[in-house]
Amino acid sequence: MSSVEPTTVLAAITRRRFLLTGWLWRSLGYLLTTVPVVCAVALPFAVFCVPWLVLIVWAGDGMYPQPLGRVLFLGVLGVVLVFGLGPLVAIPLATLERLRLRLVSSDRALSAHRTPHAAGLWPWVRTRYAEAATWRELGYAVLLLTLVPALLLLAAVIVGLIVVMVVSPLVVGDGNEAVALGFSQITSVDQAVPYAIAGLLLLPTVPYVIALIAGLHGALARSLLCGDDPDALRARLVEVSRSRARLVDAFEAERRRIERDLHDGAQSLLVNLTLQLGMAKLDLPPDSAAAKSVSQAHDQAKDLMAELRQLIRGIHPRVLTDRGLPDALRELTEDFVVPVAVTAEISPRPAPDVEVAAYFVVVEALNNIAKHADATAVDVTARRAGDLLVVEVVDDGCGGADPEQGSGLTGLADRVAAVDGRMLLSSPPGGPTVVRVELPWIEN
Repeated sequence: MSSVEPTTVLAAITRRRFLLTGWLWRSLGYLLTTVPVVCAVALPFAVFCVPWLVLIVWAGDGMYPQPLGRVLFLGVLGVVLVFGLGPLVAIPLATLERLRLRLVSSDRALSAHRTPHAAGLWPWVRTRYAEAATWRELGYAVLLLTLVPALLLLAAVIVGLIVVMVVSPLVVGDGNEAVALGFSQITSVDQAVPYAIAGLLLLPTVPYVIALIAGLHGALARSLLCGDDPDALRARLVEVSRSRARLVDAFEAERRRIERDLHDGAQSLLVNLTLQLGMAKLDLPPDSAAAKSVSQAHDQAKDLMAELRQLIRGIHPRVLTDRGLPDALRELTEDFVVPVAVTAEISPRPAPDVEVAAYFVVVEALNNIAKHADATAVDVTARRAGDLLVVEVVDDGCGGADPEQGSGLTGLADRVAAVDGRMLLSSPPGGPTVVRVELPWIEN
């Protein structure tokens, strides 16, 4: 069983030692204090609903139909009173209910209201009546006057029935008194004994019924009256950020391992194979069929070598690790299909994960340009702007880039988000297309 202490009565019910804790008495106190709260709220809402009550009375008296204008007036007046003045009762009620929630929950019960932008009555009214939290509180007030009394009545009926079953033999006595138990009546002790035994067996469930009703009421109140805990939300965001950072670091380490294995393993073997084929070609007669086959194999090995180098560069370019982002961008754009002007002077070097993210932003942007843009010139700039590393890729192509069309921009944005950066895109039809990425500057 978990050693973590329960924070709500609903969680405490599932523990074996529930009856030995204070949750039962807190639940009982919560239910008992609900009664005066319901009575206090019922009075103003009864006044607000007077026009509707008059309409109900008139509707029941069909002998004297009322004019349509009077019916509409009373109906609209009831709406104005309930929805116009109801929040003025629901807001302080919600404050009281958040305090009472401490009885059935140890979690913080915080208001979901915003602070008005200015002091004074009118800014307060305008802010409160424009908030969803206010209308949730009004809905809670309505449920407090309708559903909650039904829950309290249900609890009272269940507990009362069990108690009557237990004491029924004493009440019946000599048979002069009859006891009603549901749909049956008991007139003798012999008839009461089985019910008393059943009542004794059900008696231990009374604390659980009380706690369950209190817990359900508390859960309803918390769902409608409370906002998010900023400390808990901040803790979750910190954990998410740390988890994402761990994933990024693990991915980067795995990518470096693959790059190292390809460079030190497969590429070295391929270099040796290319050299051996070249030497074998020299030892064969130039006009022989074997020389022709070896020559073809030698050419294929060299092509495969070039493709493998491109693959390794795509996984993690060695120049990025050795000389930094500016040189890596210049090497990347040397053999691009259209002229690329690179402007990148960054000193000191940012953190490796930021450099990698910036590099592959340019890689993806250039891939998109080659596939879709029909551009004749591309400008790539990378610079430090305060606490940001800003990378821009601008092309004079046809424009109209749309992340929804599977152009790779969505993956690019995800890569940027992984290091807490953001991507901005401008690509009107006809161009130019500007991809701007802002990454947090982290010192290496």
